[in-house]
Amino acid sequence: MEKILLSVVGPTAIGKTKLAISLAQHFKTEIISADSRQFFKEMRIGTAVPTAEELKQAKHHFIQHISIFDSYSVGDFERDALLLLDQLFKEKNIVVMVGGSGLYTKAVTQGLDDFPKVDPKIREQLNQEFKEKGIESLQNELKKRDPDYYSSVDLNNPHRLIRALEVCRETNAPYSSFLSKNKKKRPFKTITIGIEADRALIYDRINQRVDLMVEEGLVEEAKLLERNKELNALQTVGYRELFTYFENNEKSEVNSADKELNFALEEIKKNTRRFAKRQLTWFKKNKETIWVSNDADFQELLIRLNNILPNGK
Repeated sequence: MEKILLSVVGPTAIGKTKLAISLAQHFKTEIISADSRQFFKEMRIGTAVPTAEELKQAKHHFIQHISIFDSYSVGDFERDALLLLDQLFKEKNIVVMVGGSGLYTKAVTQGLDDFPKVDPKIREQLNQEFKEKGIESLQNELKKRDPDYYSSVDLNNPHRLIRALEVCRETNAPYSSFLSKNKKKRPFKTITIGIEADRALIYDRINQRVDLMVEEGLVEEAKLLERNKELNALQTVGYRELFTYFENNEKSEVNSADKELNFALEEIKKNTRRFAKRQLTWFKKNKETIWVSNDADFQELLIRLNNILPNGK
């Protein structure tokens, strides 16, 4: 029987974990996480790692399996995920993959693109410019050189911006022009299920999630990680804003601390909302995706899937 990978995608806080678990339970299978932020064992609260109860409901892979000190690229994930899928498909006809990291899901389903070699001096120059001028200079250059990639990338991740810009500078061509040139053949069929909702609802869910993270100890978690804030793994929304708050708080008056913390939390919400918009931009490019509402009836989705799956199951 043809092997099927059910890939659940969508913006942050939309309900991907819940749907993935329902699918895994229905098809008696396991879940591969393609959320690169949830790979790191030291980052639990700020990355919305599935709860212990959720992890009990279905077996998950690639959840907090490495350290922030480990070197782990999207290429490493592609290799490891394909090896695991090969093992799982020996016993199961369907496997579920879930995650909002578009590049990581694409690596598994289509393969990575071949990029030109870049002179290391270009990356060194970009890193120096980032230190001296800040992230806004990288954002502005990418917007000019590659508006398409600018519209989908996490603009608050300097590592991603520098990677794109070094290719742009080396080739004098847009980074996005090297994407999706050739899809690699996979020994399985991918069916992508996208979750969507009104933008106002998505933004409201994001705001509520950040508030819940704070209640669960996000600020304290970030404080423990602050000493390693230069690591690539920590160049992400939810931590970087708090690192800035910690730095500014040391220099400010005590009575302004609460005000600055509130500002940092609002920045997390704002940047997460922007990231969610870019996630949707990325995932909407796939015209074969089956889109469902975040409150859609699960049985109705199964009926749609049964019309696609081999032998209806």
